Amino acid sequence: MKTRDRILHASLALFNLEGEEHTTTIDIANELDISPGNLYYHFKGKDQIIAELYHQYHTALSSTLRAPVQQPLSEDSRNVEQNWYYLYVVLEEMYQYRFLYHNLSNILQRYPDIRRQFRRLVELKHSALDAICQTLMQQAVIATGEERLQGLVENMALHLTFWLSYDRLLHEDREPSITIHQGVLQLLAMIAPYLGDDQLVFYRDCQDIYASMLAAERETL
Repeated sequence: MKTRDRILHASLALFNLEGEEHTTTIDIANELDISPGNLYYHFKGKDQIIAELYHQYHTALSSTLRAPVQQPLSEDSRNVEQNWYYLYVVLEEMYQYRFLYHNLSNILQRYPDIRRQFRRLVELKHSALDAICQTLMQQAVIATGEERLQGLVENMALHLTFWLSYDRLLHEDREPSITIHQGVLQLLAMIAPYLGDDQLVFYRDCQDIYASMLAAERETL
C-alpha cells in the first residue's frame, strides 16, 4: 500500500475511534511510524485528509443511493427483504465513515465545501427512500396515500441521516452489527404499519434477530 493510502487508512481508523477533533497529524504520523514531514509531503494538514476521506465516502455512497432510483427492484414476494439488504449496505457504508456523523454539525460548520456536498447526499438519501417506498406502494406491498407516503419518506431520511450520532450518544462502545441492524430495523418499523400480513413475517423475523443480538450482548457484559 502506498504511503498516501496508508495515511488515509490510518486517519480514518483514528477519526472513527478517537474523533477527528481529538486526532492530530502527529497522532497519525505516530500511528504509521513515519515522520510528520513525510505526512506533510502527501497532505498539507488534517483538513486535506478530511477532504479526501469525505470525497471517497461521497463517491461510494452516492453510487449506492442512486441504485433504487435508476433501477427499481423487480416485483416479487421478497421486495421488503430486498430493501432490508439494500438499506443494510447503505448503513454499512455510512458506518465506515462514522466520524463524520459523530461530529456532523461541527464538521459541516468548519468545512463549507463538505456542507454543500453533504446536502446533496441527504437529497440522494431522500430520493432513494422515495423510490423504494413508491415501488412498494405500486406493488401494493404497502398501502398508503401519496401525502402520507411523503411524510414517511421524510422521517426515514431524517432517521438515516442522524441514526449513527443518536446511537453513539446512547451506546458508545456498541458492536457495529447491532448498531447497523437496529438502524435498519427502525427504518422498517416506519413501514411496518402499512405492510400486509405476508410482508410482516419478515419484519418480525428481523425483530427476533435483534432481540437475540441484544441477549448475546448482555451475556458478554
